[in-house]
Amino acid sequence: MKPSEALNIVRTYVKNENLVNHMLSVAAAMRFYAEKFGENADKWEVVGLLHDFDWEIHPTLAEHPQAGAPILRELGVAEEVIRAVLSHGEETRIPRQSLMEKALFACDEITGLVTAVALVRPSRSLMDLEVKSVKKKWKDHAFAAGANRDEIEQSAREFGVDLWEHVGNVIVAMRRIAPQLGLAGDTHPSVNI
Repeated sequence: MKPSEALNIVRTYVKNENLVNHMLSVAAAMRFYAEKFGENADKWEVVGLLHDFDWEIHPTLAEHPQAGAPILRELGVAEEVIRAVLSHGEETRIPRQSLMEKALFACDEITGLVTAVALVRPSRSLMDLEVKSVKKKWKDHAFAAGANRDEIEQSAREFGVDLWEHVGNVIVAMRRIAPQLGLAGDTHPSVNI
């Protein structure tokens, strides 16, 4: 399956643009890591795109993502991709075994925190966002309270990457699609001559 086909599935099942942007962010981070590790970048991106495709139709952890798996099977999605999607949900109790599965778990929560930090910057941009800004907001548990910091730390450990290196990698990955996410900001103000 091509990323464009996965995005068509997302667009069929998801109307909330913030949720679409989350999946695009995770997909960008997954592609970054696939390239870094010499893996199939399209497959990893597809996993990132599809991981939350069913959240609007199955909006509880009791249903998501397991209730979405039959839909993906009907659509002809590869079982390896479906297993990765299933493994990102703690409630499924499907152990994350492959590097791709561990990457998905590691990229999921952190993209939300990175987005939140970018949105409160004067530039509203990923282009000038640095790890130190995320680190500063990390300590403020009232900020982006929905970003499960324990899970973010656990996922980085499982993935075998230092947390702050991981944050830097995710920022770089998300910068690739910053305009699409509405997070390119105005980091180059016009100069009046």
